[in-house]
Amino acid sequence: MNTDDINSIKALLNSPKAIVIIPHKNPDGDAIGSTLGLYHYLKKGQHNVMVIAPNDYPEFLKWMPDESSILKYETQKDDSDSYINDADIIFTLDFNSLGRIGHMEAAVSASEGIKIMIDHHQQPDDYATYMYSDATMSSTCEMVYNFIEMLGDVDKIDSDIATCLYVGIMTDTGSFRFPSTTSATHQIIGQLIEKGARNSDIHNNIYDTNSYERLQLLGRALSNLKVIPEYRTAYITLSQEELNTFNFKKGDTEGFVNYGLSLKGIVFAAIFIENQQENIIKISLRSKGDFSVNELSRQHFSGGGHTNAAGGKSDMNMKDTIEKFISILPQYEQDLKA
Repeated sequence: MNTDDINSIKALLNSPKAIVIIPHKNPDGDAIGSTLGLYHYLKKGQHNVMVIAPNDYPEFLKWMPDESSILKYETQKDDSDSYINDADIIFTLDFNSLGRIGHMEAAVSASEGIKIMIDHHQQPDDYATYMYSDATMSSTCEMVYNFIEMLGDVDKIDSDIATCLYVGIMTDTGSFRFPSTTSATHQIIGQLIEKGARNSDIHNNIYDTNSYERLQLLGRALSNLKVIPEYRTAYITLSQEELNTFNFKKGDTEGFVNYGLSLKGIVFAAIFIENQQENIIKISLRSKGDFSVNELSRQHFSGGGHTNAAGGKSDMNMKDTIEKFISILPQYEQDLKA
């Protein structure tokens, strides 16, 4: 984001505005952390701010400061549409294509509010007036910190903002172990702790909330784990029946795909989860090194994301989806063995 853009945004925010902040559908820690972090910052400028999520999200994110104020479009459509229609500014965080917000897309596209994108995914669409897009960043939360710094307002970061931004950086970096974690990331984390983020409590609130049913579901997922050694690939399947057996709740499969990637010699892992309500197979992909699951997902599974973490979907049944997945691996043989 260049100096002219920052100066223009400063001018926009110089007087109270009606502002809507939107994360992607099925928001994760970075999406909720970045939107709430920006929400708390903008409230300090006396703006009328509303966060509107396309749909609900896991319970382990519902302890965050002012989380209860978030509207969910799927159940609060009329109120949400009113805020979107009346917005002077719409911030879109942690996504770069309006197709990622589901049924909200029409309302957001029609709104005359000035759109500002803050996102770290590859290949952004050109829908925003102002774009802060950087695929090298660890997380959108790190970018929100930088955005506040660009506006000259780091001194306004309090414990609520720091807590929200810490959540997104921690979760999107895999607790600071992914390659996107830089020295700058750690420096920002240090600043957030100094400003009131209680790192141990945040970690416990996100990761130490397992239910008995979730651990049982993890056991089933691991029993379904398959390895294709010639392609250094592992994958997990979970059917709707298996999800139902263990009383599946949104967010229960978070991180399951990483177990496949943790196997010695594996550089590519996937999990396939049946969703009968949407009549799709939801796919999460992870990789090590230079193997791009973003490109694979975009080409074969109507998805995308980052080089080492991406998502997608299949409209076929589980059996046919797995057959397709295995059939495309020979195309990537050299990359997987590199």
